[in-house]
Amino acid sequence: MNWKPNCLIAGIDPGRSKCGLVIADREGGWIEQAAILEPDAALAWLGHWRGEGLASLVIGNGTGSRGWLHAIAPFGLETHLVDEYGTTLAARHRFWQLFPPKGLRRLVPRGLRLPPRDLDDLAAQLLVEGHLKRELKRRDSALLRTWPAP
Repeated sequence: MNWKPNCLIAGIDPGRSKCGLVIADREGGWIEQAAILEPDAALAWLGHWRGEGLASLVIGNGTGSRGWLHAIAPFGLETHLVDEYGTTLAARHRFWQLFPPKGLRRLVPRGLRLPPRDLDDLAAQLLVEGHLKRELKRRDSALLRTWPAP
C-alpha cells in the first residue's frame, strides 16, 4: 500500500476466537482495510502494518485486552485503550448507515433488522472513530474474512 507514515491508525476489537481489525488514514478519514480474523492473523497484520508506517493503535478494553496489550508491546505502537461498552449495538446501527438495506429488507423496522454478517470490524471502526472524534468512510463494502500471512 502507498500510505503516508504517521497517518495510519489501527483499531482492534479484541476477542479470543475472532477480532475486528481496521486500518485507517486519519488524515483522509478513510478506512483502508477491514477484517474479521483469528487473533494470530490479526497480530501478524498489525506487525506488517507497523513496517508500513503504522504508529498508533486503538484497542477495546473488553475480552482479552490484557493479553493483546502484552502481545503488541514489542511493536512499539502508541496504544490507546478505550471503553468498548455498547459497541456491539452501535455497530449494528452503523452497519445500516454504511450499507443501507435493499429490497424487502427496507420494509423491516430498523430495530428488528439483523445484519447479515458479524460486526467485529465495525466495532473496531467505532473504537477508532470514538478516539478520533469523527466518523470514517469506507471505500467499499468488501470485508476480508481471511488474509494470507503478510
